[in-house]
Amino acid sequence: MTQITRRSLLIAGTATAGALLVPAATATATAAPAASGNRITIGSGETYELTATTRVSRLTIAEGGRIVAPDGHSLTLTVDGVETGQLLTETGGTATLVQPGTYRGDVVLTVTARNDVTYQTLTFPFRQALYVDGDGVVRDRSVLAAVVGGRLTDSYARNVSITSTGECFDGVYVRDGSYTLHRPTISLTGNGRSDFAGYGAAVVGAGASARLVLDGARITNKGVVRTAVIADDGADVIVKNSFIRCRDGVLPADYRATVETPYMQSVPWMLGLDGNVRATNLIGKDSTATYLGSTVFSETWGALSVEGGSGLKLTAVNSHVGNTGQYGYGTYAIGDAVVRVLGCRFDVGSYATIIAGPAAVVHYGDSTPAAVAALNTELGLGLSDAELADLPARNTVVNSGHFGYMFFGAGTLTLDGGTVVNSERATFLNKGQQTAITVDGSKGARLDPRDGVILQMIELDDPGPVNVDGKMMNVGVYTEPTGDPAKDASFDVTAAHTADSAATFSSIALKGDFYNGMRKGKNMVLTFEDSTVEGVISASRTRHRVSTIDSSAFYELGIVTNTVRPAVNNGVVVRLNSGSAWTVTGTSYLTALTVAADAAVKAPSGRSLVMTVNGTETALTAGKTYTGAITLTVA
Repeated sequence: MTQITRRSLLIAGTATAGALLVPAATATATAAPAASGNRITIGSGETYELTATTRVSRLTIAEGGRIVAPDGHSLTLTVDGVETGQLLTETGGTATLVQPGTYRGDVVLTVTARNDVTYQTLTFPFRQALYVDGDGVVRDRSVLAAVVGGRLTDSYARNVSITSTGECFDGVYVRDGSYTLHRPTISLTGNGRSDFAGYGAAVVGAGASARLVLDGARITNKGVVRTAVIADDGADVIVKNSFIRCRDGVLPADYRATVETPYMQSVPWMLGLDGNVRATNLIGKDSTATYLGSTVFSETWGALSVEGGSGLKLTAVNSHVGNTGQYGYGTYAIGDAVVRVLGCRFDVGSYATIIAGPAAVVHYGDSTPAAVAALNTELGLGLSDAELADLPARNTVVNSGHFGYMFFGAGTLTLDGGTVVNSERATFLNKGQQTAITVDGSKGARLDPRDGVILQMIELDDPGPVNVDGKMMNVGVYTEPTGDPAKDASFDVTAAHTADSAATFSSIALKGDFYNGMRKGKNMVLTFEDSTVEGVISASRTRHRVSTIDSSAFYELGIVTNTVRPAVNNGVVVRLNSGSAWTVTGTSYLTALTVAADAAVKAPSGRSLVMTVNGTETALTAGKTYTGAITLTVA
């Protein structure tokens, strides 16, 4: 049992547990003595500097009046235990100020030491209900008046409630300490400012010595970048048996969309997405975030995000993840992040995962006892034998309203176990990236794209940001290229290159098409092991549904039609290894074809197949390799 220190006893209990100090008036304002039932009134043009935490029954601030804390401190207003009234002073800024108005009830003005968090070029003055370090809860950095009910100690909080209707107020911030939140209820309504720093998040774990555990949490946020869970700077965050939901807010009228991360408050539309809040973020160096038996939903943008850094590990086990809106992703993988999804259900608007490279590793599979036990050891999850036994073995099911997986950068993707991917459009959308896709169907994995396309390769259709007055703004426009691509004589379309798009399918029955619509030198290299495939595999010419795409038509990105045609710089290399068979359903243009001795290429029943190589009709014989301009025609 956790030892309760004297300091812990002082902070245990309800919002009134913090010793509320009564200051004298220190500025030109009309203020009654700050005793119980008294009032503070601040007139227009007046600034009232409050030097210590104060409780009153009414606070009135006229237009043009200000109430502030001394230098090096922050001021937070709570009314009846709810943080409120505080707004950013400007779009893109970091400072907040209590707004003019009259506040009645149990009004507490808490003065805390500043918690300055620097992210790149900006410093954010964090305010939080609970600040925890290696020694436990730090009272002079905690707004204890915003912690209602339950019990606090230096090692855990149980059944507490934290509510905010102001801006940029955090629920719990753990810096290099170990802390457990048992069944907390956190509700933050109103905009945050940065989900790269965690400014305005429900909970933040930061620092290489930080270990933050949420067990049975319920977090419901609504607001621009009002993120639920942040793991940063080497922290280890574990979320168990919890419910997390974040809904979009309203962007400031003068906000301009940018990719400059200190100022970013909405998703870059060039990903084919919209929205202004993601439920979680994993950043920094060697940070880890693990979600066990939990529900994590964002309205749009993304549910489980990895955003920059190195050595990051994101894991979801037996969890329900997705988007409540029409667009959004389940997970995002960038850098050298490792993302693992075991035994989960994903209901996503746009993509199960966006793989943004350059060395991301993503795995979707089953939550077998052996796999979960291995993660428990690797990640130091601390799951007991009883907890491990209570986690049922499940397969992963993805239901996507658009694509299955989108490669926006290089990466490795593995699907195995009983993973099922249902998508309205292509299972794999590769925007000109180096890939290593492996699908192992030996335990029942299935791919079911409703448009009949399993793998679609296209040129990167991200128009990129535009430099506007020295800032990178999201105002680019994608324009469909015209004319045929020029042949690159130095690029070998018959070979497999390291930078190609490679995919291997084993022990699986596939029904669908594969298209390489690249204009520049990149081959589609497909390997089939003990598998069957029924469909078209071909080089193609792609066309978007509209010829120009700006932010108003973000949803058109990635959506193309294919016209099969001989390869130019977009080779198609097919390897039918032992036990595999390809049923060709329509004209297919390849550049290399290998057929194992016990493999087959055939036409559908009742039809015939003709192959030409460099214009010459050629018998298709098992055990041989063909290279050149290969055309397979079904008659």
